[in-house]
Amino acid sequence: MERQQFPPLPVSGTAAAPAWLDRPGRPRLAYRHVTGAGPTIVFLPGYMSDMAGGKATALLAWAAAEGRACLLLDYAGCGLSEGQFAEQTLLDWRGDVLDLIDAKVEGRVLLVGSSMGGWLMLLTALALTQRDGPRRIAGLVGIAAAPDFTEWGFSDAEKAIIRTEGALIEDTPYGDQPYVTTRALFESGEANRLLDGTIPLTCPVRLLHGQEDGDVPPDISLRLAAALASDDVQVTLVKGGDHRLSRDGDIALLIDTVARFAAHPA
Repeated sequence: MERQQFPPLPVSGTAAAPAWLDRPGRPRLAYRHVTGAGPTIVFLPGYMSDMAGGKATALLAWAAAEGRACLLLDYAGCGLSEGQFAEQTLLDWRGDVLDLIDAKVEGRVLLVGSSMGGWLMLLTALALTQRDGPRRIAGLVGIAAAPDFTEWGFSDAEKAIIRTEGALIEDTPYGDQPYVTTRALFESGEANRLLDGTIPLTCPVRLLHGQEDGDVPPDISLRLAAALASDDVQVTLVKGGDHRLSRDGDIALLIDTVARFAAHPA
């Protein structure tokens, strides 16, 4: 079947305007939300990324145009949200996602996670499944999903720096600010690794991964597919695709994948 083409669309009105979720004792979170038919698409950005990225805004634009519910967010310490980035851990950011889902979403969710957001996608799905039952999750879509990156994403020397000095600071081609990996974040990741056992999620899962990804090896998506308990898991390797998967064709593939889930949730 030929894949439909979904070019990024401009988002206007309230769809483009950020709002904030106030939380006692926790940083105020920025989000963008359009209401519509479920399941609600929830986009989880990558490390030191935010809801202003091309994939997030393209999904929101498509959802607004198609009358689909969609929720974007900035984790605490990222983008427009309040808080200090260096004070956050993986479970803090999972808590951010759960708080916004609890505040803004009724019914089922379709979680879409990019890079580190793919790890948070899994942790969020596990938490929602345990609390609300497996039917709460309509499906998962990973884009260069990076579960367990604290295990495979650093050399032994880099891990030693994180443990002894409290943080690793690295240059990155993806922004003006360097990547900062704190000991607290690293230890949070190590305590929540998933790939070495069975991941008890039974919903449909689609994993998109660029074959030229220099940050998250495509093998991680294959390991994730093997670890998931679900029988409905597909991995799509994109020829020539890099880590971002943000070319026009890559975004069309993402939206096509999400559109099929949204139209026919399991």
